[in-house]
Amino acid sequence: MRYFLLDRITEIHLGETATGLKAISYTESIMHDHFPDFPVLPGAMIIEGLAQLAGFLLEATVNTSDENIKRALLCQVDKMKFRGFSIPGDVLTYKATFMSQLTDAAKIKVEASCNGEQRASGIITFSLMAIDSENVKKQRQDVYKVWTRGLENPPEYR
Repeated sequence: MRYFLLDRITEIHLGETATGLKAISYTESIMHDHFPDFPVLPGAMIIEGLAQLAGFLLEATVNTSDENIKRALLCQVDKMKFRGFSIPGDVLTYKATFMSQLTDAAKIKVEASCNGEQRASGIITFSLMAIDSENVKKQRQDVYKVWTRGLENPPEYR
């Protein structure tokens, strides 16, 4: 993964909701070109951060044993709306809430806010797929450990 657009997960309730934080810094390379005189975090990057949180919630919920591990793959973004600009110095609060789940897919409502002001909201649909790769498994476990540092009772990383 080239961009990690989630800094920390602050709360998780398996099968229900997760909350996380993204601190926006001018040192992020994307900020220098979007836009040079008015740096704004692109909406696509906010969607990616929300998808990272929602994907974590989904994977932590469905992978309850080491058998048949499935990975969340973003397959659709619906009704995404942006309100205001997210600029260096802002800390975005991301929230992901389960809407519905089938055997191999799930819809998750996502929201981003800053200081109580909503910046983005929409629905992300994921497919669930078995990916037999030790590299993917290790990468997921490593990043999940970073995201959940300091979280009481984090889910097991599979």
